[in-house]
Amino acid sequence: MAGLEPLYAWARAAVSRPQDALICGVHWELVRHGYRCLGAGDQPGPDERKSELLPAGWEANKEVYTLRYKSTDDARELLLKAIMVEDSMILNVMDRSSQKVADVTLSVADYISPEHLDDFHKVYKNTEELRTRIASGIIAPLGAPAEKAKKEPEAEKKDPDSSRDTDPLRVPPRQPAGTRAPSWPSPVSPFAVGGEDLDPFGGRSGGMIVDPLRSGFPQRGIDPSSGIPGRLPPGAVPPGARFDPFGPMGAGRAGPDPDHLPPPGYDDMFM
Repeated sequence: MAGLEPLYAWARAAVSRPQDALICGVHWELVRHGYRCLGAGDQPGPDERKSELLPAGWEANKEVYTLRYKSTDDARELLLKAIMVEDSMILNVMDRSSQKVADVTLSVADYISPEHLDDFHKVYKNTEELRTRIASGIIAPLGAPAEKAKKEPEAEKKDPDSSRDTDPLRVPPRQPAGTRAPSWPSPVSPFAVGGEDLDPFGGRSGGMIVDPLRSGFPQRGIDPSSGIPGRLPPGAVPPGARFDPFGPMGAGRAGPDPDHLPPPGYDDMFM
């Protein structure tokens, strides 16, 4: 309840009943959450200004306390009515801009010691519970004022990509700037099968689309881009393109010849 002590010392002359002390505590909780008091009564008066102090005449009616508040960001204006019903105080708060209403019922004896109105250090009790009741019953339903953001000059951060060509027709890199290329396993590893499917645009081999001339380990073979004598003229196959040769390629072709293997189930009498 820091800050309540000087407020209570300032208002001590007007505190004559336990509910007066409770109003001081409720008022200070609203101040802590970003509200300032405009004045007493339902209607605004002349030359009103926001203040952390209680206005003149705040304790005039011991049965119904009426105070008006405005948030520090001027976004909300609250009308507080504290109504005494026997030994309890009913706090009814309305946000005039949104017409939202919140209410809390407090037992005065739970938070104020009436025999210690002259001693601030003894007059309040269960202060943490009081703060929680005000925060959950009034501040949370109506919304706390938004704090004004502090504008601090920040040095402009130079974009590392700003020096790059901004030509809209330029093909962007496949790998985002500032990231590391994935670490692919060695093609020798048995877990590398199908690795090309994870990086279809990369330079790896071993995908689901098999190129008989380039699958597996590097080996000497024909270059289809130079043409196939008697079959394809030079340049018919683009350099580096996948090429599935049609027909037998001759005895010098590297790798197994599928035509040398018998078809599956060739010795099955039922086929």
